[in-house]
Amino acid sequence: MRILVINSGSSSLKFQLMNMIDREILCKGLIERIGSAEGTFTYSRGNGEKIVETREIPDHETAISLALQAITDPQAGVIKDLSEIDAVGHRIVHGGEKIKKSEFLTDEIIRIIQDCVRLAPLHNPANLLGVKALKKLLPDVPHIGVFDTAFHTTMPEKAYIYPLAYEYYKKHGIRRFGFHGTSHHYVSLRAAEILGIKPDKFNCITCHFGNGVSISAIQNGKSVDTSLGFGTMAGVPMGTRAGDLDPDIILYLIDQLKMSVTEVRHLIYKNSGLKGLSGLTNDMRDIVEAALAGKKRPKLALRIFTRSARKMIGAMATVLEGKLDAIIFTAGIGENNVEVRAMVCEGLEILGARIDLQKNLIRGKEGIISTDDSRIKLMVVPTNEELMIALETEALAQGARKN
Repeated sequence: MRILVINSGSSSLKFQLMNMIDREILCKGLIERIGSAEGTFTYSRGNGEKIVETREIPDHETAISLALQAITDPQAGVIKDLSEIDAVGHRIVHGGEKIKKSEFLTDEIIRIIQDCVRLAPLHNPANLLGVKALKKLLPDVPHIGVFDTAFHTTMPEKAYIYPLAYEYYKKHGIRRFGFHGTSHHYVSLRAAEILGIKPDKFNCITCHFGNGVSISAIQNGKSVDTSLGFGTMAGVPMGTRAGDLDPDIILYLIDQLKMSVTEVRHLIYKNSGLKGLSGLTNDMRDIVEAALAGKKRPKLALRIFTRSARKMIGAMATVLEGKLDAIIFTAGIGENNVEVRAMVCEGLEILGARIDLQKNLIRGKEGIISTDDSRIKLMVVPTNEELMIALETEALAQGARKN
């Protein structure tokens, strides 16, 4: 089965064609600056040959047409005809409360995604543009949505209900949703496989450390708590996002400093977190380098980030009542930043997790980084959201064929 995986953003589009027999990436591409006269199209086949073009890309339908042309191009393509694509898997950020698993993108499901635009105004509209364009260009192929929020719908009420007046949940749907679910799901499954534990018996804490950050507690293979909440602001400080803030700070900014809601939103989403603390950048690599060189604010940013992450891991361990097999690091920072992992793991001995500083030197590949006598395994597992989307798509598409 050949599956096309699509991640449609507001001005970008990522795509990947996979052969599911051996999980081979046949080709992949990235289209940026959609809506611009100077859009960029980057495409490579599985053997690494890369094509980069600059051209006008007025809309998402044009972007997807370019992708499909490249995939079937006589010289650069990997298939002869679009009929060789068996299914399309779409990354969808928000499915709200109603969508609890991957779904065929029927008119009803698309209406639910549209209704969730109010919850994810930056992402769901862009996801829908990709869905509508591809369904138009590939009308006879199954289209399946894989939702970032779906993995977290197994959280119990006590984890997702906020202590606001209860009617705000009942009338307005204000609750914890959680994000990065596809990543948390994938790395938990892969870690269980590495350790030889059945997924439905596996208890772990997954740490997705990228420009966005979330930490999840997974019990018997299901998400039972996560650090991100109603939106993508809560929990550990992120690249440009503040993470947890006392709500009184927001009120103070508005009431006393006379900032508008737009100004506050820009501050806490775009000019806070690692960038705001360090005064330099949102890139953890540069922050670590500056901190090691003795610069005060980058050092402070690093300490705040790692302390907050360690504190959240401790909280998630209590959610799991100490029944914990592994703590897993993933995404750009989690997979590659040796110093951050080491600092986060300082003090986790109290949980029974002891880092091996030599094993921790790995970057960008799978490995166990805890000592041999550590009760809890510390692991690095590179995320692969595209593969997870493809696997979910394959399972649904094959199930439909059998029926």
